[in-house]
Amino acid sequence: MEPGRERLSPAQLAILVGVFVLSVVMEVTGFLATPSADREEVSYATLHAVVPAVFLVCAGVAWRIGPTPMPARLMVTFAVLWIPQSFYQAIEQAGWLWPILLGVDLGWAVAAGILVLVYPRGWLDDAFDRWVAGIALVASFVNLLGKILLAGPGDAPCECAPNPYQIAELPGLYTFIDSGYRLIGAALLLAIAVRLLVRWVRGSVPARIVAFLMPLAILIWGVTVAAQAVTYAASTTADMVLRTVSLFAMASIPVSFVAGISHTRNLRGRVADLMRITREGTDRGLWADSLARVLRDASVRVYWWDEERGAYIDADGELAEPTDVEGRSAHSILPVSSPQGVPIALIRHDRVLTENSRLLEGVSSALRLSVDNGRLRSEVERTLQQVRDSRQRIVEAGVEARRRIERDLHDGAQQQLVALGMKLRVAANRAGQAGQPELKADLEDAIAALNQGLRELRELAHGIHPSLLVTGGLTLAVPELAGRSPVPVEVDVQAEGRLPEIIESTAYFAIAEFLANVGKHSHATRAWVRAHVLDGELLIVVRDNGRGGASLDAGSGVQGIVDRIDAVGGTLELESPAGAGTTVTVRIPLRGSLLPA
Repeated sequence: MEPGRERLSPAQLAILVGVFVLSVVMEVTGFLATPSADREEVSYATLHAVVPAVFLVCAGVAWRIGPTPMPARLMVTFAVLWIPQSFYQAIEQAGWLWPILLGVDLGWAVAAGILVLVYPRGWLDDAFDRWVAGIALVASFVNLLGKILLAGPGDAPCECAPNPYQIAELPGLYTFIDSGYRLIGAALLLAIAVRLLVRWVRGSVPARIVAFLMPLAILIWGVTVAAQAVTYAASTTADMVLRTVSLFAMASIPVSFVAGISHTRNLRGRVADLMRITREGTDRGLWADSLARVLRDASVRVYWWDEERGAYIDADGELAEPTDVEGRSAHSILPVSSPQGVPIALIRHDRVLTENSRLLEGVSSALRLSVDNGRLRSEVERTLQQVRDSRQRIVEAGVEARRRIERDLHDGAQQQLVALGMKLRVAANRAGQAGQPELKADLEDAIAALNQGLRELRELAHGIHPSLLVTGGLTLAVPELAGRSPVPVEVDVQAEGRLPEIIESTAYFAIAEFLANVGKHSHATRAWVRAHVLDGELLIVVRDNGRGGASLDAGSGVQGIVDRIDAVGGTLELESPAGAGTTVTVRIPLRGSLLPA
């Protein structure tokens, strides 16, 4: 079965159910077959039956989330070999069967011991582990042969039928093999427990987290088994408390195993937290701190590839030492590169995390995604800044073009029209003196038409770029603008000093557009204009007491003003409840200091 599969296969489910039924049958038939005076207490018998059930439940979980199928198979093997001593009462007449069961009677201890050895990786990858497992299996085989070939009816916990496989009656050799097997098993269990405990004490925080409760469970079990082996060798009966503690310790082993691998598996879920923390880019210091918290490994170090130097550097820009980027006895190195093979970073982490390959793969993916997000974010911000700069240049170019057109009209066509008017006035006076009233009247009409055209030309030039804004700024231009409004306007302009030209131009035309809308659409009887510099920004408020209901989508003029304000980094807010007037608020940040007045 593939590790991490979320559902059990029908075959696996059938194995678990079948072994559970077998276990229950052995417990029940053995309990019923035992004379009432010799039966164990019901509570102890029940607890004894619960142990294989716990192993089977944990086997189902291990099959789903375990790193390999081996732990689940060992748990199932344990449940099969967990033979209650009372069961021999039920099979005492089956001479062909009880010697075999007697030979594998302690096989559950071997399965449990190997289960501890494969924790949490799911396989035997250490010389000590392989030696212990090998010794246990060889000893079990010798014990099996000794029980089958030497056990007599008196060696089984029942009045059993003769052993058809017995080749000789050698009680001394049988006792030596039996007691030796138990003592060897107890010694191996204690060695495993002490080794795990020492590892846990000396280990790093990640190693302790992964080890979890397993060292404690195996230590308690090993101590109780050793005590039981000594009492067995001394031909005494083990204390009920000791036996009960042993059952609890035994049941805690698969629970500790599943809890440990579940915790290790859940570490991968924290990669999502890592992605959320670093989704906006790779702040190198934040990334290393977040990774250390996620992995619970304070020894984590992240070294980033520097293309210019051709070497790895830390978050402060210092070159990494060769010993930093090479695996040490307690650390491993995780190289992270782009899909194209370009180096990105090296992550130095606790060696115990190497056993969780999926976690490290998730960390690598998170780092690659974070780098890509940072690069894309930088590109987007750079593109947005280019757009802002481009829009501002367009606005500035428009302001310059308006000013040039206004100057050309003032210095060119307007001056020529004024000169023409003066000549027509001289001609009209001469016609009057020469007694030509009709010609004088025609000239006067021409002069009136010329003056009207000149006034319209001046209004056009003023609308394109008011000269008063150039010479006096908002302080002079806004009151003059309000004076031409058909609605009485109260003006309060306090711009201390001159503002940047593009800011003044944007503010002026925004106020002009808003006042024009007041006169055309609001049906107001009064309006107010306020322009102040506050906290590094120009605050403009245009308010009227009209009918309200205004919208920013009312026309192209307003939309053009919105675009101009946005181009200089400003914002516009509109409040226009029906029947309560309209208030427009504009905020424009000031870039640089105010210009001198």
